[in-house]
Amino acid sequence: MIAVQYIDDYFLICVKPVGIISESPGLPDMLSVQLNRKLYPVHRLDRGTGGVCVLALSAKACAGLQKLFLQDRIQKEYLAVVSGMPDSVQGTFRDLLYHDKKKNKSYVVSHERKGVKEAICNWTFLKSFIRDGQPLSLLRISLHTGRTHQIRVQFASRGYPLIGDRKYGSRIKADTPALWASGISFSHPWISGTQVTAVSEPDPVFPWSVFAPVHL
Repeated sequence: MIAVQYIDDYFLICVKPVGIISESPGLPDMLSVQLNRKLYPVHRLDRGTGGVCVLALSAKACAGLQKLFLQDRIQKEYLAVVSGMPDSVQGTFRDLLYHDKKKNKSYVVSHERKGVKEAICNWTFLKSFIRDGQPLSLLRISLHTGRTHQIRVQFASRGYPLIGDRKYGSRIKADTPALWASGISFSHPWISGTQVTAVSEPDPVFPWSVFAPVHL
């Protein structure tokens, strides 16, 4: 059973479990069976990333919501656990990213060219934990662009790979990269004066378990 946190005549917000893809055949199909109606994926979370996810109840609503995402009018927050400890308590990362579709891997590049897109996020250090002499850091991240593997590559490129993210250099084992879509908030595009907000805490497994409880 997929947990649905919000639903109206236009869209719903659910908690995507880790291990399920955001697109068909995956989350939309599971919810379609559960709710007995067709759903349309609005945005994408990686298979290994769980948390709040928006799906539309019509193609028209899907197009309208995707426009809001592209215009950065939807506030998206994530939690991540990285190896190491940042030098400051907060910061902004702004990079040019290139996604190699054949390798399904993104890279920070220095010059604009075909296929390169700007990636921006803000982050805040929350707390750290020392494990086997290695600091692990819990971060809150506000995403302003939605590039493929954006958070994973932006932090790994600075020497802070997400725990369990072997694709981007993590040496600490975990079932999946330690990334969780913890919150989303936006003004309802069709119901004036309504603010839609949803939050979700990560599953209490490693590495999230060492920081439990994770307060949003």
